[in-house]
Amino acid sequence: MNICVFGAASDKVDKIYAIETEKLGYQMAKRGFGLVYGGGATGMMGAIARGVKSGGGYVHGVAPKYFDTPGILWKDSDKFTFTDTIRERKQIMEDDSAAFIMTPGGVGTFEEFFEILTLANLGRHKKPIAIYNIAGYFDTIVELVDKGVKEGFISSDIYGDFNIFTDPEELLDYIANNAK
Repeated sequence: MNICVFGAASDKVDKIYAIETEKLGYQMAKRGFGLVYGGGATGMMGAIARGVKSGGGYVHGVAPKYFDTPGILWKDSDKFTFTDTIRERKQIMEDDSAAFIMTPGGVGTFEEFFEILTLANLGRHKKPIAIYNIAGYFDTIVELVDKGVKEGFISSDIYGDFNIFTDPEELLDYIANNAK
C-alpha cells in the first residue's frame, strides 16, 4: 500500500522537522508502506523519501517537468512520473495512494491537504488523512478548523475526515487500520 505524503521542499527550516519526517519515512517502509510524493530532494519531501528508501521501501516521485532542474528533484526514486501541470501531479498522487499524511509545509502543502480533505468531506474518497504535527506546527490549523466549525462555516463532520498525531507509530497504526 502506498501513502501520499505532502510536505515542504524548503530546507531553510528548523532541522527537527526533517529529522522527524525522515524517521516517519523509515517507519513507513518497515511496515511495508510505499511512498508517493511530490518528488523533491530537499525539505520534508527529501526527508520522507530518504527515510522510506533507507528502510528498504518503495518511492514514487511525481513532479511537473519544469521542476526538473539541478538539485530540485530526488533522483533515487524507484519510479518517477513527470507531468505537465501541478494538477496532473496531484491527480496521480491521489490515484496511487491509499492514505494521505501532511507533514509541515507552506501554502503548497496546505493546498494539497485541503483539496484532499475537501474531497473526503464531499464523499469522493474514504482514504484516511493524517496530520503529523511535529513540534506543534499544525496547532493553528486545528484552531482554524475549530473556529470554522464554531462559526458555522464548516460542518462538524469534518472531524471524521482527518486525524492529528504527534506520535508516528500511532499515525501509522491509524492508517494501517483504516486504509483499504
